[in-house]
Amino acid sequence: MRAAQVSKLEGPEAVEIVDIPEPAAIPGGVVIDVHAAGIAFPDVLMSRGLYQMKPQLPFVVGGEVAGVVREAPEGAHVRPGDRVLALTMLGGATAEVAVTLPDLVFKLPDNISMAAGAGILFNDLTVHFCLRNRGRLAEGETVLVHGAAGGIGTSTLRMARALGAGRVIAVVSTEEKAEVAKANGATDVVLTDGWLAAVKELTGGRGVDIVLDPVGGDRFTDSIRSLAQGGRLLVVGFTAGEIPTVKVNRLLLKNVEVIGAAWGEWFMSNPGYVVEQWAEVGPLLASGAIPAPEPVTYPLEKTAEAVASLENRTATGKVVVTVR
Repeated sequence: MRAAQVSKLEGPEAVEIVDIPEPAAIPGGVVIDVHAAGIAFPDVLMSRGLYQMKPQLPFVVGGEVAGVVREAPEGAHVRPGDRVLALTMLGGATAEVAVTLPDLVFKLPDNISMAAGAGILFNDLTVHFCLRNRGRLAEGETVLVHGAAGGIGTSTLRMARALGAGRVIAVVSTEEKAEVAKANGATDVVLTDGWLAAVKELTGGRGVDIVLDPVGGDRFTDSIRSLAQGGRLLVVGFTAGEIPTVKVNRLLLKNVEVIGAAWGEWFMSNPGYVVEQWAEVGPLLASGAIPAPEPVTYPLEKTAEAVASLENRTATGKVVVTVR
């Protein structure tokens, strides 16, 4: 089968299209003929050996797929011929065939394309975990998201109001990205230059209830300043590269929280958690309450470019590689 593979930890440019054997079946596993595969920022880090979890070389890029079930164990909730989306964990996605466990495979709603389906699980379940579990989002609260035109950002914009947010403020770096944020459901958009003052004005000086931050870097302290009393800052990642620090007296003085939100670590430590998540997220997608993502797609042959677009921060929305 054709696959996009990393054999040297030299970054996205080292991704190669190769012919390799189909993955070996695993006991009780589901075999999927892959139509599309999602790309996420951890794929950038893994291509350089910088992610906290390190797959053995060589590995196939990507951890989420959409496709058609070829084989499924007896008694599984999916059957051969079903359209599905699935997690393949640390790699294995950008290939013509993938194998994973049944509890990481879900039926793809009929109203969602394969390309869109490949862009759902990693980002949407991360955001669901952030807002529901770690952020304790209450009905009517205001959510602010940094990097709002990126994969996690657009997922937050698409999902937050369906999960109860009353207002969703997007922070972006350019007018072009502002249009992306508006198209994905932002109620308000502010540019990074002067964003804190703009948010204070938008909220009448009150601030926001939740900040979801996949960016990190030098805006972190201002994110704390942007919180209303009892607000929560969710630390999701550090696409800016710099890992910020916090002076805890700021938390004490404002009665606010800084909360780590590592979805992957959580679901790997809590078997069955993604099934619980999909029980809420799946019907919202099927009903249209959460709109499907509109990913930026690359053919399999350009997987290296797809991964690079996340590293150089030119990507807007979710990045997906089409395989079939």
